[in-house]
Amino acid sequence: MKVAFFSTRSYDRRYFDEANTPARHQLWYTEVALHERTVFLCRGHDAVCLFVNDRVTASVAKQLAEVGVRLIALRCAGYNQVDLKAAQQHGLTVVRVPAYSPYAVAEHTVALILALNRKIHRAYNRVREGNFSLDNLIGFDLHGKTVGVIGTGKIGKVLCRILLGFGCRVLGHDPYPDAELITAGITYTGLDELLRQSDIVSLNCPLTEETYHLINAQNLKYMRRGAMLINTGRGALIDTRAIVQALKSGHLGYLGLDVYEQEEGLFFRDLSHEIIQDDLIARLVTFPNVLITSHQAFLTHEALTEIARVTLENISAFEQGLPLENVVQLPA
Repeated sequence: MKVAFFSTRSYDRRYFDEANTPARHQLWYTEVALHERTVFLCRGHDAVCLFVNDRVTASVAKQLAEVGVRLIALRCAGYNQVDLKAAQQHGLTVVRVPAYSPYAVAEHTVALILALNRKIHRAYNRVREGNFSLDNLIGFDLHGKTVGVIGTGKIGKVLCRILLGFGCRVLGHDPYPDAELITAGITYTGLDELLRQSDIVSLNCPLTEETYHLINAQNLKYMRRGAMLINTGRGALIDTRAIVQALKSGHLGYLGLDVYEQEEGLFFRDLSHEIIQDDLIARLVTFPNVLITSHQAFLTHEALTEIARVTLENISAFEQGLPLENVVQLPA
């Protein structure tokens, strides 16, 4: 099949070219994102391969069908960026990569927790400037702390097991409690209670209508003063304006983000020579107790290898008319 890849970077091309050797699909890459003004680039292709910040609105879905595209292959687990109803109306099949490496994201979550707690980012900058002082670098023992994990799917489950290894008390919140985690010692509780009891809260749930701005001004009030909040799920799980206010007041003690509500147009790009126009992220990076990475939690060799393999298998299965194991269905 002829496949147009949007929002690609050098690592995408490397891993997909390697995985495509036996498949022999015709892959065309562009760094631009897919939206209303770039759909014309899909002309002559049978499928498009998209990432987290490509948008398939109703208008884009209509135009994709008009230029002959039949398949939307997402090289990520989330699909909130696709209007599934419009895709179905225009005869577009949507597939995804539901699980590439839960270890990659879970381990990055722990990295953010440890770096924030032990002020690694601040210590690194100090030492580079010849400042070997330990003032204001005091952290806390992770052992014995209560960590609330919101979303205990594949990633959340791995995270829970890692935290148990640190000696943490782990609380879970999920509409579908995991029996294995309960046996391992995880306690499931309501959201309000999890926020009240947790020293650290990690967001590992998908973005849906129900979870949009899950952490907002009201829910932040339930959190312990000085608690840590980590988000490696989706940016819009957090109301960023409310977070800024909680940081300014000192109620929120630490914030670690790998995703951002308005990351489109920012993340995956080098803007070091430009003036950042997003006032919220510009404010966030001024806080000494905030650590932001630009959606890199997935970025491991194992994860990239699996993303390329599964994506191309999805495309091959569609081309050959085989059952689609990873098809995304419109919710009933």
